[in-house]
Amino acid sequence: MISIILKRELASYFATPLAYVFIIIFLAMSGVFTFYMGSFFERGQADLLPFFSFHPWLYLFLVPAIAMRLWAEERKSGSIELLLTLPVTMWQAVLGKFLAAWLFCGLALSLTFPMWLTVAYLGDPDHGAIATGYLGSWLMAGGFLAIGSCVSATTKNQVIAFIVGLVACFLFLVSGFPIVLDAFSGWAPDVLVGAIASLSFMTHFEGLSKGVIELRDILFFAAVIVAWLYANTIVVEMKKAD
Repeated sequence: MISIILKRELASYFATPLAYVFIIIFLAMSGVFTFYMGSFFERGQADLLPFFSFHPWLYLFLVPAIAMRLWAEERKSGSIELLLTLPVTMWQAVLGKFLAAWLFCGLALSLTFPMWLTVAYLGDPDHGAIATGYLGSWLMAGGFLAIGSCVSATTKNQVIAFIVGLVACFLFLVSGFPIVLDAFSGWAPDVLVGAIASLSFMTHFEGLSKGVIELRDILFFAAVIVAWLYANTIVVEMKKAD
């Protein structure tokens, strides 16, 4: 049943201009950030670090825009009642909708392959490092998406879902930055400060974007996705009577 929901959701993206607008904006902004703001040619290095370095900020705005409709639209239109009458468990429904959105993000990411071809043409890059960067980028998108999906389940208003989802993703993104940690280091124990820093998406993505595969980084994103999808399931169960 997960596959049925996945196909239904994936098809719904391309039934509206949303999918095409998202892909066009993502590809255009990736190119602008990489070649202009990232000083791709001025660096004189055959890698995609400028490309990956802007992904957290691109996802911060674009992924909540995808996630906001996952449950808010279902609740607003009343179609959630039809979905919940199908012979599927709540976990299957949540997972199916999430996987469809995550695969869609993966499709948009895969369409940036000309960047990889450009680097390969201009030099001799470390293709393993680039592949790892793509993996890390997709995992990070999944983390943002799981957070946004859970937030979407709490409201019928897509605009509210987008704003709250963006704020929640932003907090996870910058939790390892000095401006955040300095606010706790003066009074909080080191264990708490370290725990807050460990929640930063940026910290765990940086290593992967440079081609360094560490199990803790992969497990972090996997844990974030599972935890927020579990919370998503609980929220939908609680909101069924609304």
